[in-house]
Amino acid sequence: MKPPAYLDNHATTPTDRRVVAAMRPFFEERFGNPHSVEHGYGWEAERAVGMARSEIAKLIAAQPAEIIFTSGATEANNLAILGAVRAAPPSRRHLIISAVEHACVREAAAMAAHDGARVTTLPVDRNGRVDPAALRAALAPDTLLVSIMAANHEIGTIQPLAELGAIVCAHGALFHVDAAQALSTQAIDVTQIQADLLSISAHKIYGPKGIGALWGRRSVKLTPLFGGGGQEQGLRPGTLPVPLIVGFAVAAQVAREERTNDARRLSVQRDRLLRALQNAVPDLRVHGGMENRLPHNLNFAFPGIPAQDVLWQVREHIALSSGSACATAAIEPSSVLMALGLHQEQALEGLRIGLGRFTYETDIDVAIDALLQARSEILSARA
Repeated sequence: MKPPAYLDNHATTPTDRRVVAAMRPFFEERFGNPHSVEHGYGWEAERAVGMARSEIAKLIAAQPAEIIFTSGATEANNLAILGAVRAAPPSRRHLIISAVEHACVREAAAMAAHDGARVTTLPVDRNGRVDPAALRAALAPDTLLVSIMAANHEIGTIQPLAELGAIVCAHGALFHVDAAQALSTQAIDVTQIQADLLSISAHKIYGPKGIGALWGRRSVKLTPLFGGGGQEQGLRPGTLPVPLIVGFAVAAQVAREERTNDARRLSVQRDRLLRALQNAVPDLRVHGGMENRLPHNLNFAFPGIPAQDVLWQVREHIALSSGSACATAAIEPSSVLMALGLHQEQALEGLRIGLGRFTYETDIDVAIDALLQARSEILSARA
């Protein structure tokens, strides 16, 4: 039986074969510890890590020495937020986040609040964008850090980072960007957006799971989340996973070289899928605006039909989701859709599609047929 068409690339992306090929030798004969400085195995591993660090830095137009390896974007986000708060004086512990941030950012901010920080959550407009004027109004003398994602993990909204970054910079606060969802199709220059900290995930750009990075300007003071051997400038102790880092670097290189073509192709596929659904279902509800949106994202609903009912019907044909993969163990309304102004019942109807590098035209055909057939069968069963 043919596996379902994979349309959940916001949850994770398949590892590119070029990434797997580059990693394999470092699982086998090139297995050295990069912190073993007294023999060739360690030197070889150290060189590989150094080259990888440089390649990953190119993805965001940064300096290699400012890349700190982590286990993923979740850890990077926690290190950015909690690390900054714990390094700051008690008189300057005000955080600002948006209402549509990933759960790991919201929960890190909540942990900081438990430790005495003050947290402001900015509302978004009906398309999921932060109003620069609202950010400017929320800034205060004690504001330490503003954390705004580059692009949303559910509705694909791209934030006006350059404008937001300029406001934060002018105020003298730190600007942290969760870029996990953006880098497979969007070019980001940390200097251009005036960021101070930025989080990256390898498995969202066709790299391996279990590795990510926090980029941070050398002037930013952070306190490590836990103790150990002092690796990664003392901010992230532990032996570096060389195979994963090598794979991360290849994924970053491929993303940098191919993201423009990927974005163009995915936009065409996404728009074809959307047109077919809208032609068949005139009252189809699309969540978020189609401008300032990731080219591979679509979030929509068949009004009156819970997402879980659709997911069950299409399970053998396509793989998609109802929201953030980190929150789907319990069926709760999407906090992102609620932030757009939808009520609870509507938020439970949202379906998220994330196309990817390995999405083919036949997958779009399968998705159109499966989704429309599912809607028809659900409505027929109610009649």
